Amino acid sequence: MDNQKRNLLLFTVIFAIGGLAYSFLVPSFETTEFDPDVVEDISKGITTTSTTSEVNNDEDPQETIDNIEDVEEPIEIVDKSTAEELIKFTVANTSLENFTTYLIIGSDKRTSNSSASRGYVEGQRADVIILGIINEENSDQYLLSIPRDLLIKNICTQTIERINSTYSDNNCGNSAENLAANVQILTGLTINHFASFNFEGFENIIDSFGGIEVCVDKTQREGFSFELQKGCQNVEGSTALNWIVSRNTEVLVGEKLVDKDGNDISEWEKMEGVSDLSRNDRQQYIILQLLDKIKDFRSLGELSTFINTLEDAFIIDENLSLNKAVNILWNYRDSDLSNISRLSIPVNPYELDDGRQVLIISENFTKYAESKGLKNS
Repeated sequence: MDNQKRNLLLFTVIFAIGGLAYSFLVPSFETTEFDPDVVEDISKGITTTSTTSEVNNDEDPQETIDNIEDVEEPIEIVDKSTAEELIKFTVANTSLENFTTYLIIGSDKRTSNSSASRGYVEGQRADVIILGIINEENSDQYLLSIPRDLLIKNICTQTIERINSTYSDNNCGNSAENLAANVQILTGLTINHFASFNFEGFENIIDSFGGIEVCVDKTQREGFSFELQKGCQNVEGSTALNWIVSRNTEVLVGEKLVDKDGNDISEWEKMEGVSDLSRNDRQQYIILQLLDKIKDFRSLGELSTFINTLEDAFIIDENLSLNKAVNILWNYRDSDLSNISRLSIPVNPYELDDGRQVLIISENFTKYAESKGLKNS
């Protein structure tokens, strides 16, 4: 098998397993229809594709991990020129060719049993959007984070909304196809495959490794959901999950203090810079930590058994197979993961008229990609 094919298979497994580190697992392994031709049709404005599941237009696909039970109101920007200015960079200037891509979707659909469910709400949206990219000519590998709060014009509905809300079924295609079409328009990259996960089972994956190492430069917490000490520590799945989804992280001011009854009387302040982007950083950090754990497997059989347990935990498109890549992953378990370039969509924060915060892409992705070496030869 040539090196290029090996790298493609390795990359498939890396992103499928890596997605487990910050994406969110479903109860049983499934494959589902994902047609790149349908994605291409949606990108071209063709909206006649029927979906495989019934669409409930009354159910808002968005929910938060916080204690919120209301649904998000549609985004309305009355001034047309303002709207055009906000989304002017959301269509790539150039179609990037000779790349293979894997769209990793972390859905925040979950049940009330999840540790991160601080208030149970119905529905789902894409809480994590990661695009794995391989250059077919030189096997360069990229990990592109797309912030969930990025404002775009939905190619299917022609409405302005956050990109995470495009993860829904409608008359254009299924949820993965719709999100993929909008990512394709944004980046100029054809989306070839996808894998989808949700919160359920995330803790078990981390716990199956005996926990995972997390290093922070300041002691930090969010309420009673987690507390991390300055430095490095091994954490269980529930702590890792709550850390990567936290929006209200606090940091310790000064020394840790307790009263005579053992109650915490320390001074805490809200951590600056906690946002959709910092969550992306945490998620990428967990990916690399989880992938590093793969090096601990002592035999091909042990690794194969573990991969098979993961098959009960996510949905992939019907053209992907993890089992085919187990041997390749074993051969490459000592690979230097630092060679995977970590990228993020360039954005600026923006406050809507109603006070809601979104992110606006600050330059065309084609220009940004070229600066990172991601371009046509």
